[in-house]
Amino acid sequence: MAEGFLMEVCVDSVESAINAERGGAGRLELCTSLLEGGLTPSLGLLQVVKQYVKIPVYVMIRPRGGDFLYSDQEVEVMRKDIELLKSHGADGLVLGALTEDGRVDSELCMEFLAFDMVHDPAVALETLVSLGFQRVLTSGCDVSSLEGLPVIKRLIEQAKGRIAIMPGGGITERNLQRILEGSGAQEFHCSARSSKDSAMKFRNTCVTMGASFSAPEYGLKVADVCKVRTLNAIARNTL
Repeated sequence: MAEGFLMEVCVDSVESAINAERGGAGRLELCTSLLEGGLTPSLGLLQVVKQYVKIPVYVMIRPRGGDFLYSDQEVEVMRKDIELLKSHGADGLVLGALTEDGRVDSELCMEFLAFDMVHDPAVALETLVSLGFQRVLTSGCDVSSLEGLPVIKRLIEQAKGRIAIMPGGGITERNLQRILEGSGAQEFHCSARSSKDSAMKFRNTCVTMGASFSAPEYGLKVADVCKVRTLNAIARNTL
């Protein structure tokens, strides 16, 4: 990585992890079920990924899809996942927890936060700084980092280097330069995925393994080495 910026790629498979590192990623966010925004990965996935890559692997701690208001039982699951994943080589954690009125739940949040559902981003940012958080992953409280660019810029200005603001959400080769230049960010988060056909020869098109909105059984999404390299090069030339 060129000094001055860091590229984080979210991955949900060993293949994607390897491709992300080959393409120049500086850190991985490991999860499952990217269709739901990412859920907690298995211990097996973490251990095998750690065998194949040398860059830091941060793991998602999210027991289900949906919002970030968790029940006592879900918190128990999260605490156990944190304990197990840290003991099996996780380099960092990615999580967020909010109160029912959209405030930061400081007792549950650790290094990362589900920032884009907070009631007041500016107030939440100060809470995180006071708690000693390292960074915030955000799309600027909008559908993508491009649409949320004004908020991301304001947060970076507010942070004044006390905490890293990392844009993520909808980042592609077409908009990365604009996002980096428009925000002043030194880190960014992306998936850089392409479609890959399944190796299955027999295909039963009458049966699906998930809900109607789920991904097709015979198509895979994996991190694309070329896309990662392209995004990496754009960041190098921009920052």
